[in-house]
Amino acid sequence: MTSSTAPAPTLDAPPPGPTPPENPRRRAPRSQTAWIWVFLLPTVVLYGMYTLWPIAASYWYSLEEWNGFTSEGRFVGLSNYRAVIADPGFWSSLRITLVFMLVVAPARVLLSLVLAIVLNSPRLPLRGLFRTVYFLPVVTTTAIVGVVMQFIFDPGAGPVNSALRFFGVSEGIDFLGSSDTALYTAAGIYTWKFFGITMIYWLAALQTIPEEVSEAAKIDGANALQNLRHITLPMLFPFLLIISVLTVEDCFRAFDLMQTMTGGGPFFSTEVIEIYIYRYAFAATVPQLGFASAAAVLFGLVVLVVAALQAWGLVVGRRKRAALR
Repeated sequence: MTSSTAPAPTLDAPPPGPTPPENPRRRAPRSQTAWIWVFLLPTVVLYGMYTLWPIAASYWYSLEEWNGFTSEGRFVGLSNYRAVIADPGFWSSLRITLVFMLVVAPARVLLSLVLAIVLNSPRLPLRGLFRTVYFLPVVTTTAIVGVVMQFIFDPGAGPVNSALRFFGVSEGIDFLGSSDTALYTAAGIYTWKFFGITMIYWLAALQTIPEEVSEAAKIDGANALQNLRHITLPMLFPFLLIISVLTVEDCFRAFDLMQTMTGGGPFFSTEVIEIYIYRYAFAATVPQLGFASAAAVLFGLVVLVVAALQAWGLVVGRRKRAALR
């Protein structure tokens, strides 16, 4: 008697079916990326020609003695840097730039915060119109603003001094022609000119605060001042650091307004570092492009140091907030 074992059942794999068609969406990103670069190409080329190349070239020019009239300059190494550091005018213009920044940045950040809170109120009628009015100076040509301000603050027939004489306050103040008042007058004009940008930053930050939080505080009996102090301002603190960084960096770009209003005068009292560089590079009888490039590189390092300090403050602030949580 023989015993036969039945074969173990096997699971046969299903017969291979037809290969599913390739999803055309998988090929789309490659073609879309190509078109993206096609449209970005003009911007990339122009940015490289008029931003990246001048920055890179300024580092090389700072190592040369070159007046711009000859085909090439004479390599002098770090002599231009030593000359800039030894020039008292460089440190004076740097001090004026920092004073200008310390006056303008806090004024723009704090005043625009107050105005943004007011304009963010849904109870304010025509708040859209007010936002537009306060933002209009931003889109006005800076050079035109500088020329107009010369007439407005004219010590003889300007409307500001005319109003002061009408009220018997003064016989006339040369706001832009006196070394005691020119820098602070220019700082006030610059604050008014770019006030709207910082206001828009704060308005955007205020939109991130949930309305439910404010409504819950009102139900709990909090008035408007308590709501502002305990809810709005704490929730705006993270944006304060970012907006301060943007505003401080923006204060280093005051060349066009200062050049049209004062030209760095009187007696170099408003000569910010940008006008100092411009004076040696383009306004001198014999341009000193190597010297001016060295000054520009040193100024760029100062801006980087300021940005690094602000970034450090941002990190420290975040760590403190995380520790409090």
